[in-house]
Amino acid sequence: MSLKSVIIMPTYNERENLPEIVRAILQNAPWANILIVDDNSPDGTGQVADEIAAREPRLKVLHRPGKQGLGTAYIQGFKLAMAHGFDRIFEMDADFSHDPQYLPAFLRASANAELVIGSRYIPGGSTPNWTAMRRLISGGGNTFTRTMLRIPIHDCTAGFRCYHRSALEAIDLDSIRSQGYAFQVELVYQVLRQRMRVTEIPITFIDRRVGQSKMSRRIFIEGFQFVLRTLRRSGPAPRPTQGQITVVTPAFVEESISRR
Repeated sequence: MSLKSVIIMPTYNERENLPEIVRAILQNAPWANILIVDDNSPDGTGQVADEIAAREPRLKVLHRPGKQGLGTAYIQGFKLAMAHGFDRIFEMDADFSHDPQYLPAFLRASANAELVIGSRYIPGGSTPNWTAMRRLISGGGNTFTRTMLRIPIHDCTAGFRCYHRSALEAIDLDSIRSQGYAFQVELVYQVLRQRMRVTEIPITFIDRRVGQSKMSRRIFIEGFQFVLRTLRRSGPAPRPTQGQITVVTPAFVEESISRR
């Protein structure tokens, strides 16, 4: 690949998942580099990441002194990636809820969009092992956000993404204060305000294999407050131009996987 791509994965207590997810990423996306951003995980995730990095030159580790939140982890990762000249910058969880098999589809879709989002709420997307309550909270949060901010994205809280460096360069990253789901909403809102193109691709989202979910009441409330605060200060997102928002089919994803 002529493009330089990096996958940023914030970690906190992912010791059991990390070796396997790294192997899966490098198998499905041998063109990618990986940046682990570890918040001094008590379970030794950072040490495991260092051990992998010692034998895998495509993986680097950024150690932070404590748990500082998802948003700041990604902001630091974005800045480091841009400083090292990466063209495509991915967000991805380390718990296998984001399947590495989709990475080739993200890269392919990024040829025509500055932001590619892995969506659970378009044809071909799904959340097969979620409880009814989890679907209600996530789906309701997305509907509320889309309606209030007029964001024409089906899954604006999704955390499996690929950005062009130009999209991140156009955003004042130092002004981003949100964490959790609100962070994802704020980034897509800012991309739309810059009139950049967004593509959604369908993914199957599986709840984490090992460990506890990072979802909390505080994160949910923060997302709700962010929407109201943004609406009051900046108003809804601008109306999209023709062709600015696109959705690809499951066939596109399947073909991308088969061609990897």
